[in-house]
Amino acid sequence: MNNRILKYLALSLGVLVGLSSCEDFLDRPTEDNYNVDNFYQTDEQCFQAVNPLYNSPWYDFQRGFFKVGEVLAGNYYWGGSPYMTFTINSSDEDLVNMSASLWSVNAYCNGILENIDLKSGPEVSETTKKTVKGEALVWKAMAYFYLVRIFGEVPIVHNNSAEIAAGNYNEKYKATIPNIYDYILMTLDKAIEWLPEKNAPGRIDRYSAYALMSKVYLTKSGYGMDGSRNQDDLDKAAAYALKVIDESGRELVPVFSDIFRLQNNFSSESLLAWHWRGDRDPWTQQNTLQSDLALTGFSEFGDTWGGYAGPSVDLQNAFGEDALSLDRVNRDTRRKATMMMYGDKYEYFWADKGGFDWADYNLNVLGEVQSGTGANQVKHLVGNNNDHVLGLGYGMANMATGLSTHLIRLSDVYLIYAEAVLGNQGSSSDAKALEVFNRVRARAFGKPYDEFLNTSDVVTSLTFDLIWKERRLELATEGDRWYDYVRLHYFNPNKAINELRDQARGTYNGLKAFYETGTLDPSTTYYNEVPKPNINDSHFKLPFPDTDLTMNKHLLEEAVEVDISQFSY
Repeated sequence: MNNRILKYLALSLGVLVGLSSCEDFLDRPTEDNYNVDNFYQTDEQCFQAVNPLYNSPWYDFQRGFFKVGEVLAGNYYWGGSPYMTFTINSSDEDLVNMSASLWSVNAYCNGILENIDLKSGPEVSETTKKTVKGEALVWKAMAYFYLVRIFGEVPIVHNNSAEIAAGNYNEKYKATIPNIYDYILMTLDKAIEWLPEKNAPGRIDRYSAYALMSKVYLTKSGYGMDGSRNQDDLDKAAAYALKVIDESGRELVPVFSDIFRLQNNFSSESLLAWHWRGDRDPWTQQNTLQSDLALTGFSEFGDTWGGYAGPSVDLQNAFGEDALSLDRVNRDTRRKATMMMYGDKYEYFWADKGGFDWADYNLNVLGEVQSGTGANQVKHLVGNNNDHVLGLGYGMANMATGLSTHLIRLSDVYLIYAEAVLGNQGSSSDAKALEVFNRVRARAFGKPYDEFLNTSDVVTSLTFDLIWKERRLELATEGDRWYDYVRLHYFNPNKAINELRDQARGTYNGLKAFYETGTLDPSTTYYNEVPKPNINDSHFKLPFPDTDLTMNKHLLEEAVEVDISQFSY
């Protein structure tokens, strides 16, 4: 078994005394003294036991989360990465870490479920037991949702302790994809039963489970279909999304860019998120995405090296932007909140220095335009240490911020609802679907909903392509786009392949000369076309890492039907 899985299984089965002191629900057990018999004795300890599931076991998934979700999907340029060219092999470090992380999450969740039932003391309330187990079940479902969309058929490990005791942990056969979706839905059904309608800010509640359920049903609806989707699954996706929309009391954050600021880590819009701490003790509780994505020198810690990558030319085209222009369109506020380009200034980055000016920094500080696409990342960035203090009240550390990573937002649920209602129709004028779709667009264009309805940007009839593009613009660089292609490939493989193959994945030459002089010389400044990726059906499942194949030879064999009714919580 992978050592990281063993680490998290041990952490969850033999959980830990001597609590660290934090001011929010990220309080966690320390990692030095393992004594399961002295833990789970109070409500507080039970919640502290599950708190690490909001960050640490997911830590090694972060880089793969972005590379698969955005680079592979054509939203992001990342140099010579195999995720740019669909040439990922089984020894790829990010793939290895990603797989280990997801199995670690599953092991940790299974350990929590076991310990709450077997070890909790008489003072622990039934409400706490159910809430903590419900949170663990949602994270377990999310881990399997990633696994099935990344690798396809995978084994179902329902109880790590039982598998280890039986000596067959590394002898598991893969379950079929329909089996895995049924297992995810069974897991979420129980989570919905146990979770409260309202939980502490940032914590998973019943509507988090409903939101994930709607997304799973929308994805599942196309599997094994030919050009259409299963209507019953679409209806369920719409029904669960509508429960979130109508019953949760959640609202969109009024200003799009504010979603991704530290002070909104626990906003009403966020239904499921990783919540990180901006320090490295213990290592793995921190967000390190700023290091991979930000321009050189963006923080004072010398820990940012992402300037030579950036949002793709294809994504810029989708926003109606052009790096070979000195003028920004800026009609859609999501563009600036997603990618920084020439002319962009940000008051929320480097607030103590009067803000961050992309062109000034590239041309006058770095002396180069680092990004070959003419754009750099915005989402997932905090800024400098002062920005971190302003947002959370404490400083960050080297390769460590406390910015939450939002995995499911309310706007995502709005778009799931619109797409599920449209279903297999060519178009729809359903009033509720149009309302929620236009609420997403109203915020994007910076207008109150009622005012937006009187503009030419309002949509009066929904089509798949309209929703498909809106999802891209709304969720760009949030680690989700590849999974949209996976589910599209389920029922319309040619559309998925052709769209990916036709993307603009190249870079520009001579941007610095253009931005310095303001004069576009086509002989100096131009787009470098790259060969179209050789993508086919096989690329919609990534290879199992060598480490996994070494541990379990059955991963190379055909999947077997698994009776999901044998499992229960």
